[in-house]
Amino acid sequence: MDYIFEEKRFFVVNILVIGSGGREHALSWKLSQSSKVDKVFTAPGNGGTENNVPINVNDFDSLVEFAKKNNCFTVVGPEAPLADGIVDMFAKSNLKIFGPSKDAAQLESSKIWAKNFMQRNGIPTARFQIFDDPKKAEDYIHSLDYNVVVKADGLAAGKGVIVCDSKDEAIAAIHTILTKKAFGDAGDRIIIEERIDGIEASYIALSDGNVAVPMASSQDHKRVFDGDNGPNTGGMGAYSPTPIITDDLAKTIQEKIINKTIDSMRKEGIEFKGFLYAGIMIRDNLPYVLEYNVRMGDPECQPITMRMDFDLYDYFAASVDGTLSSLPAPSWKRQYAVCIVLASEGYPESYPKNEEISGLDIVSDGAYVFHAGTKKENEKVLSSGGRVLGVTALGDSLSSAISNAYAMAEKISWPHKFCRTDIGKKGLSYL
Repeated sequence: MDYIFEEKRFFVVNILVIGSGGREHALSWKLSQSSKVDKVFTAPGNGGTENNVPINVNDFDSLVEFAKKNNCFTVVGPEAPLADGIVDMFAKSNLKIFGPSKDAAQLESSKIWAKNFMQRNGIPTARFQIFDDPKKAEDYIHSLDYNVVVKADGLAAGKGVIVCDSKDEAIAAIHTILTKKAFGDAGDRIIIEERIDGIEASYIALSDGNVAVPMASSQDHKRVFDGDNGPNTGGMGAYSPTPIITDDLAKTIQEKIINKTIDSMRKEGIEFKGFLYAGIMIRDNLPYVLEYNVRMGDPECQPITMRMDFDLYDYFAASVDGTLSSLPAPSWKRQYAVCIVLASEGYPESYPKNEEISGLDIVSDGAYVFHAGTKKENEKVLSSGGRVLGVTALGDSLSSAISNAYAMAEKISWPHKFCRTDIGKKGLSYL
């Protein structure tokens, strides 16, 4: 619908956010604050999101129909529908949708495609080889004099990367992926790459295919246990900004990785629109790309959106329209933000579900609880996933943001609640 006020025309739209995790709750929450947005729908949403639409993220026909009927600008949260071409389908229906095309999403949907892309375009990344035969992969491991990381080629919900400390662990990882098919078809091929030990950080930018606007820096905590121990997960917590990425390092990442990626994609005939996320390893003050994601990170999204001091819808619309260069640089709250992921004990393996969550009605200034693996039943909020909640708080310093987030997290409980106790603390030594 549109309104005329003071002889200026303002277009007010509805938003459809596709997804059900903490990232989608955070995006819905921030977009709902825009004066240009009437109503935000989330499909299928979770126990914390409003205006939930019971449509699965893979039901493209129903999503297109809903967006048409409700005048929706659509925002895609998770990677799977992007990899399956949801943006292409919406575009064919003349519907505005934020996110990369299927071709552009290959940066995440195929780690092999991404590694080859980086290699041919001179984007810094670790040495690697590709295998689909376990025996040849084993022979390669025996020829190396350094530790490796073994990765499934396709999408594996953030869990298809095995960091190895020895040849035996590397060989076990090969068979976990190629022989035992732990990640299904996503593991039909693997990458074995040099393990670059350093400091890991997340660098996320917003692109319209021509320019890329950096978001606030952040650092994720992938491993399930304190001290970065245990298996990789979808992320156990994050904070923003991270002092690990200095101004000089940010400039290097922006120029040599982000801008070069967007430019190289365009030269190869692929326009990249949406969030470009580079998982960065910093060694000797030089950045290397560990992997690309083609959407906002989760849980990085939660602290980043808490710090946004601008209308996110304006930037999404400009990304779709190819007009990002006409907008000012995004402004950010000077405070730090920390997100503590409250998970179900046993994650990322098996874990209990349908446990009632208490303490969600306790409100704290400068803090917000983003839902992920939750659902509502008879006015009760129940756990329904591995990562259940993302308790996110602001603070004038990183240490105060950490304290505020954990104070809030302690007020929330369910029988098998679990979380790391050291989120954000690795950043304190760099301040």
